[in-house]
Amino acid sequence: MKKGTEMTKNRRTFLAGAGVSLAALAAGSSTAFAAGTIAKSPNGRSLAGVFPIGWTPCKPDNKFDADAMVRQQQFLNRGKVAGMAWPQNASGWQSLTPAEWNAGAEALASVKGDTALVLGVQTEGFNVANSQAYAKKAKSLNADGIISLVPPNASDADRIAYFKALADASNLPIMVQAVGDVSVDQLVALAAAIPSIVAVKDEAGDPLERAPDLLKKTGGKLEDFSGGGGYTFFAELELGFLGTCPYTGLADVLQACFNSYRASKKREAYDIFGRFLAFNSLPHSNDYVMKARGVFPEDAIMRSNPPAPGAGGGGRRRAGPITEANKAEIRLALNSYLKPFLVA
Repeated sequence: MKKGTEMTKNRRTFLAGAGVSLAALAAGSSTAFAAGTIAKSPNGRSLAGVFPIGWTPCKPDNKFDADAMVRQQQFLNRGKVAGMAWPQNASGWQSLTPAEWNAGAEALASVKGDTALVLGVQTEGFNVANSQAYAKKAKSLNADGIISLVPPNASDADRIAYFKALADASNLPIMVQAVGDVSVDQLVALAAAIPSIVAVKDEAGDPLERAPDLLKKTGGKLEDFSGGGGYTFFAELELGFLGTCPYTGLADVLQACFNSYRASKKREAYDIFGRFLAFNSLPHSNDYVMKARGVFPEDAIMRSNPPAPGAGGGGRRRAGPITEANKAEIRLALNSYLKPFLVA
């Protein structure tokens, strides 16, 4: 059986088992387990929608730029984006010192607005005590939730113990970021063992293939998010996903797509998503968009995780060898084709 045919069959079986008609889905009503399952933070903010993984902006000397971090959160607030998660892989979390982590968390928490703040608390080696310290800091900053990668090369029992320690330290909703060999059944077991786990950013395998099984086995109580830049978000919405964790540059556009979809305006959501994909087809678009939109300075660099041994230095320019022609093309696309959708 071809992969696409198998996915379609799985989706139909899933929807039928959930008692949801395909006709209702086509009309734009709530998907399989979406109704009534959106979690809220202790601050009353919805933990569904677009939650981009924040950049870690630095000055040309690779020193953390707290002012640029504040502007990033203000940008998301203006764009009415549901939330932001920082720091994760796209933020270069492994490169951050504890002082930089604290400075970044404090900078984000200083911004008042409706955009939820979810702080990443995994630490080098997934040290439980150090991760708990970050979780406690997140609580003290009145964050809306925490997120952590699943510890690699750990037993199921150790993974449950790790997330239970985070739950005990923070008393906040938790999002799990699944990468590598984390199975659907392991995510189901985690969510069952720790009620404060409300969502998963699923990047272990193909999230579109895993979604029906994950949502069915958790009764829709575990919100399904994905990453991958948001490039398959519309297909994810069709399967019952309640969010995505893309990059920040067009988070307001994807949020508009989500809002339209949830309001039963599926054709409008589809058209907005098409503009998002068209923009991201431009060379260096994601690397440069935050500069083109005036959030980060032209000479900013984005912190990245340390490379593998022998691969060079840590901090680097995400934009790479971008040309002035590339920059002009990106600005033209923003002004000509996306301007009505750029809420921020």
